[in-house]
Amino acid sequence: MDNRRAIGSWLSGPRAAIEEAGADLGHQGEQLGLPAEGPGSIARPGRRIGALAVDWALCLLIAYGLITDGYDQATGNWALLIFFVLSVLTVGTVGFTPGKRLLGLRVVDLGTGRPNPLRALLRSVLLCLALPALIWDRDGRGLHDRLARTVEVRV
Repeated sequence: MDNRRAIGSWLSGPRAAIEEAGADLGHQGEQLGLPAEGPGSIARPGRRIGALAVDWALCLLIAYGLITDGYDQATGNWALLIFFVLSVLTVGTVGFTPGKRLLGLRVVDLGTGRPNPLRALLRSVLLCLALPALIWDRDGRGLHDRLARTVEVRV
């Protein structure tokens, strides 16, 4: 095998390598009954990361401006607590945080298709631990979404 081809398959990820070998995995979210594109489809990583960045910046701003005097370790800790509360309250009631709303995303329960406060609590705890959010399945859902039985979709 040519080294360039081996490196290219490594860079494109396991899904591309499996599909190149002839397997048909379908589109992301097909196993969940979600469309391939448009409203209701699985949210792409770029939008998800962008929404997280907007929410984190908002929480840092609140912690810096209202709680701490200056930026230090306490500001980051307060921002994490504010992020947790924001996530539980907003995702559990309306299905999105300010960042998710800005980028056209929504978190829904797989069974009902609506927000669920208990699932939002579990999802937020796991999201604040960070590691579960870094482990994704073939549908692009993080481990925090899988364990909470939720999915982040486009609006």
